[in-house]
Amino acid sequence: MVTGGGRGIGQAICVELARHGADIVIADLNPDEMQETVELVEAENGRARALETDVTDLDSVESTVETALEEFGSVEWLVNNAGIAGPTASCESIDSDEWDATLDVNLRGAFYTCRTLLPSMKGQSYGRIVNIASVTGKRPLTQRTPYAASKMGLIGFTRTLAAEVGGHDINVNSICPGSVDGPRIQRVFEEKAEATGRSYEEVRSDAEDQSPRQELVNREDVANAVAFLCSSDADRMTGQDLNVSAGKVMY
Repeated sequence: MVTGGGRGIGQAICVELARHGADIVIADLNPDEMQETVELVEAENGRARALETDVTDLDSVESTVETALEEFGSVEWLVNNAGIAGPTASCESIDSDEWDATLDVNLRGAFYTCRTLLPSMKGQSYGRIVNIASVTGKRPLTQRTPYAASKMGLIGFTRTLAAEVGGHDINVNSICPGSVDGPRIQRVFEEKAEATGRSYEEVRSDAEDQSPRQELVNREDVANAVAFLCSSDADRMTGQDLNVSAGKVMY
């Protein structure tokens, strides 16, 4: 089950896991984008089911999980990928609704899916949970306080949940991508350029220069890391926050 699997990183994760033989439950809000992911999974000879899901609504999450368990029998891998960038503005310019919306999607959403699926995972004595955090969960990112707070919270959630459920053969890890190239980060760069009075090219160049490789991350890089953490090769890894940042963060 991949939340936010309709596009971007989530879509790449769905396709990569399908290549490894997984049946995919796509939990997202956009039917058209989910259908595109279904077609890409089927092109890999995989099986996919798109379920319209609002991760900030517990009833919606519970309905999706119930349908997934009815149709597939079990959910062994959960990838909490649904997330939003939140506002790009100074702290004093951010209103309560913007703050709440960012934490609701990025942090509460992972709590709801884990809370709902854990009884099933414990019952089968197996589960692999991967939370898509961010290098911003480890380092400051000016003009992005709600996003930073949500991703730092997600890493803390990951570590604590891993300690709680490890005895049931359930691993919980997070992945911390750097800036992932694509439409979302382009919008962030545009907003930061506007907020700081700089050009888009300057903002993007700064982001690239923060990496020793002087480049952004591709969504497939993140998908490959998810597949690894769900595989038997990572059976002894839990409570970890794995950087996929082209060296932007090394701790």
